[in-house]
Amino acid sequence: MSGSDDLPVMSTLAEVARLVERHQGLYVRWSKGPGTDLDSVSSIDELTGVPMPGLSANPLDVENWWEDRSVELWVARRLYDYAHLPHDKGPGVRPWVLRGRETGRGPDNEPLVADVEPLCWIADEVIDAARDEVARQEREWGTLRRGGR
Repeated sequence: MSGSDDLPVMSTLAEVARLVERHQGLYVRWSKGPGTDLDSVSSIDELTGVPMPGLSANPLDVENWWEDRSVELWVARRLYDYAHLPHDKGPGVRPWVLRGRETGRGPDNEPLVADVEPLCWIADEVIDAARDEVARQEREWGTLRRGGR
């Protein structure tokens, strides 16, 4: 496990989709990066302050029910759903891909991941492409951003 932030950068949605097609057990995490996160390998529940047994992340594995649909669209949705986090969590927060072992679930039912192996950063252009892909769909769907009422 390396805490280095010196990772390769995926710069297209197609690159990320190919990575997901080649490897099982990948997650995306939105944070300041492994250099910060791997010191403690624990996320904190923001509501209660309780430490959790792993880093909060979101799975990238394509579910069987998706069948033969576009992996790029799958990845676009997974990225789009959390694209608000850099705005909400502040400067320096960006997405990166990791492999690891699930140790439980967080309060939003997100996987908590330990034994983390950082793989790559996801460039801003990929998030822009994910937004564009979502906008091209026939139905609207919003991010998971919580806004109160």
